Amino acid sequence: MTGTRIAALGHYQPAKVLTNHDLAELVDTDDAWITSRVGIRTRHVAGPDEPVDELAAHAAGKALAAAGLAPDDIDLVLVATSTAIDRSPNTAARVAARLGMTSPATMDLNVVCAGFTHALATADHAVRAGGARRVLVIGADKMTEVCDWTDRTTCVLVGDGAGAAIVEAVDDAAPGDTPGIGPVLWGSVPEMGNAVRIEGTPPRFAQEGQSVYRWATQQLPALARKTCERSGIAPEELAGVVLHQANLRIIEPLAAKIGAVNAIVARDVIDSGNTSAASIPLALAKLVERGELPSGAPVLLFGFGGNLSYAGQVIRVP
Repeated sequence: MTGTRIAALGHYQPAKVLTNHDLAELVDTDDAWITSRVGIRTRHVAGPDEPVDELAAHAAGKALAAAGLAPDDIDLVLVATSTAIDRSPNTAARVAARLGMTSPATMDLNVVCAGFTHALATADHAVRAGGARRVLVIGADKMTEVCDWTDRTTCVLVGDGAGAAIVEAVDDAAPGDTPGIGPVLWGSVPEMGNAVRIEGTPPRFAQEGQSVYRWATQQLPALARKTCERSGIAPEELAGVVLHQANLRIIEPLAAKIGAVNAIVARDVIDSGNTSAASIPLALAKLVERGELPSGAPVLLFGFGGNLSYAGQVIRVP
């Protein structure tokens, strides 16, 4: 049998940092208002000369270096993004060109904030089906480029960045072995498809924040428990919980609600804001880099957001 695992991670954020105090000079808001509602204190902002594919390539390069791999060791590149301005060439192709790859398959996935966990599942399936041996999976978004900076309800939320993972085959996995990437639980709520939007010309981010908050607080605990069940992991066995980094008021209570009493909960939203598809790999890579999650430990990943789509899986730390 062929199994899969995450071999390495990488992350990247632009150098410019925008604080809540900086935002208070742009719109009618203040630090207390922002932190009390979403928990964000700072976010990173890419410049006009830093496109999404550049953010993605920086994160990918770090993941390749961590895995000790050359660009041509990758045969499939998947990029989860909803902020690529151009339709073609896609972001994955541009990342491959930046990295000097010669012949990978390249695809973008647009599932907004749940993009990375959808892409990770797609990579897992491709390897298990024999369509690839090593997959570069990237979540990258430049949310500040699609933000309305006059709307205080949304401009305070967003940041830019990228996170990457190398997914590779594990040959001769025995039945009953704990998978490096567990079965995905994914789906959507079509009647709430307009709750998170990036639309128009030029494209602008908008959302029905209270609707998303109610859905997440009411539905996420059961979905998270079901995701653990699919991997044969009890919540109390989890070493980490990495949700889409949308709102600290959603993130912090979840571990307790599902019984993940021993888990470290990613809170990167405080420093990075909502980076959409980048938020989960960005937060995960930082936890691993700081040594807060031991190798082989089980971690729940769960993304949710636009469409309203969701996807989650339990992975083992590389």
